[in-house]
Amino acid sequence: MSGRVYVARSARVAARKLGEEMLVMSAVDSTLFTLNPTATILWEAVDGATLLDEIVNSKICSEFEVNGEEALRDAEMLAKDLAKHGILLISDQPITPANSRVPERV
Repeated sequence: MSGRVYVARSARVAARKLGEEMLVMSAVDSTLFTLNPTATILWEAVDGATLLDEIVNSKICSEFEVNGEEALRDAEMLAKDLAKHGILLISDQPITPANSRVPERV
């Protein structure tokens, strides 16, 4: 990834914020994820319309003293990992509700 991607939350999850952390459960397989405060900021910011690198620069780098390139690499790794589980969606085009469905697992 180059940061020039769009990321959105899947509609097939349940999420609840507890303190500074987010609990996210996949409706597909009931896998539970606990996101740390930094990942929670990213989770709350992804909207499918804003580029990942813009989110990292405006939300993560402004909140924490972190190098932009390092923060972007970390955000990309997190997005890829959560996308593997159907928690996040990643696209090179803006993600709208019409194209935000996670494929059914066979």
